[in-house]
Amino acid sequence: MSLPPQFLDEIRARVPLSRVIGRKVVWDLRRSNQAKGDWWAPCPFHGEKTASFHVDDQKGFYYCFGCHAKGDALTFLREAEGLGFIEAVQMLASEAGLQMPERDPREVQRADRRSELVAVMEQAARWFRLQLQTGAAQAARDYLARRGLDEAAGEAFGIGFAPDQRQGLFNALRSKGVDQALIVDAGLAAKPDDGGAPFDRFRGRIIFPIRDGRGRCIAFGGRAMDPNARAKYLNSPETVLFDKGRNLYNVGPARAAVARGKPLIVAEGYMDVIALVRAGFEGAVAPLGTAITEDQLRLMWRISPEPVIALDGDEAGLRAAMRLIDLALPMTGPGQALRFAFMPQGQDPDDLIRASGAAAMAGVLDEARPLVDLLWRRETEGRVFDSPERRAALDKALGDAIAKIPDKDTRDHYSAALKNLKWELFGPRRRDGATNRPPPREGWQGRKGQGRDARHLPVQPSEPARASRLSSPQAGEHEAEALIEAMVLAICAVYPELISSVEGHLERLEPQDEERAALVHDLLSGSQSGKGQRALEKIMALPQVIATPFIWKSVPLSEAELRLVNTLEQLSARRAVKREIERAEAEIVGLADEGLTWRVTESGRARQQADHPSLANLSDLGEDSDSRRAFLEAALKNEIWRKPRR
Repeated sequence: MSLPPQFLDEIRARVPLSRVIGRKVVWDLRRSNQAKGDWWAPCPFHGEKTASFHVDDQKGFYYCFGCHAKGDALTFLREAEGLGFIEAVQMLASEAGLQMPERDPREVQRADRRSELVAVMEQAARWFRLQLQTGAAQAARDYLARRGLDEAAGEAFGIGFAPDQRQGLFNALRSKGVDQALIVDAGLAAKPDDGGAPFDRFRGRIIFPIRDGRGRCIAFGGRAMDPNARAKYLNSPETVLFDKGRNLYNVGPARAAVARGKPLIVAEGYMDVIALVRAGFEGAVAPLGTAITEDQLRLMWRISPEPVIALDGDEAGLRAAMRLIDLALPMTGPGQALRFAFMPQGQDPDDLIRASGAAAMAGVLDEARPLVDLLWRRETEGRVFDSPERRAALDKALGDAIAKIPDKDTRDHYSAALKNLKWELFGPRRRDGATNRPPPREGWQGRKGQGRDARHLPVQPSEPARASRLSSPQAGEHEAEALIEAMVLAICAVYPELISSVEGHLERLEPQDEERAALVHDLLSGSQSGKGQRALEKIMALPQVIATPFIWKSVPLSEAELRLVNTLEQLSARRAVKREIERAEAEIVGLADEGLTWRVTESGRARQQADHPSLANLSDLGEDSDSRRAFLEAALKNEIWRKPRR
């Protein structure tokens, strides 16, 4: 029906928005300014305790800073009350004391037809309910009893029975004067192709009424009693009243429960919803015989910002979850999230509750995982990433998936979460999962009393490690480079989060010691070897390592990263000087004696320590660095490595 804009504006002007919404919320009067028409309250669309829902009477709009619901009075009545547009206008017009404009006769006819169909559906629901008490329904009652559904449950959910008769319901409705066309249009009967009399769509089934957000019966679901039936569950066909992709089973009561603080739980079937509600999880709903649709997701998010998808613990449940990823990602964002709770293998919520009680179900819900975890599971489960190409393919798949997320902040958080998960998969392994860092290697233990973020430290070094030459304070000068190398490996072992950022440097480290080479391989691959562990014990026994505070005391990761980079730069500079000296020595072969070669070597060392004073802490043996620098400058000035011309 087309309505004049002036009429709608007049309605909005006459009925303050706060009056419409005030019937559903409790205003926060301390925060509200009634004189200015500025109102605040907890949001009626998602269960919250803080007043993040704002109503502006002057502008005629509301907005929730939590779930981002927004609109005017008509929008609110349609979203919160489940009214159609015309119904919402009629309600506001009545409150404003205005007459509705003359309606299009065709629109009137359609609205009247909907009302007639609803009346027929309600009659059918009552008839199905009565049939459950007959002798023909004994097997159905026994089945419900085995599933733990008593009379109270049957009454609460309107459970009924369709006898195995070709025209049982059809004849019952016709006897009450219901037109044959209405019975067929409501989806209760089907007309055969040969033009014969219509026959009941539901026969020999337990019946579950499906109601919209306003509680009106719009469809039925039927569970077959015959194990050989072609379909175990059968729903009404789509009709003027019923669009299975836009509705949810038990949506009205669930919305009310979520408003009282209950979580919204999405199960797979009617029996699961009933079992959940009876166990105290009153915010339970289910899709209607199909995979979750975009419209159903939007409906869920209007009820709760983070529904929990409770899927059966079988392959079908997992496949359903995986299909939902691609549907949800382009729609997810602040106030529109999903969590996934997986039942134990072979069980659905109904099975779990009957076998282990509500506490077991609560435990499964507490373990529900966010959508990002499910995405990771889909892209990694059962796959091996033992080559750069395979890891690159994983990066591309994850990147393509999160690129669908429209909200930038949400995309950034997904990227960060996936980066952490990749680190856990490819980085060094640790035994516990207490922190965001990878679990400690074998032989590592946490410091007592430091809590879950404590630094994991190596055990006391073994005697062979203590006896290592590098652990001696009298280590020779030629071992200074090995000591810097040891410091690099120590930092990487204690702060394994940093390895990914320096992989290239570690690959070029190429230790001469076989055990250290094994340790480098362990750090890069996330594996563990006996040789690598022995190298780590020896390194941690070095006095210089023991005397380094940030190795044994937790510091911010950024500070540890700075130390690691500086140490690598020192090692790189030392090796560069060494290469220069080797080239100089090669040029003066046959001209310079061993003393000159030694002096060139010493000059290189002096220049390095002058340019990098911090290296003196690792390798200075007490010699006068000023004299070294003077010698170096003289050597450079005289170019002593050049051969004299003959």
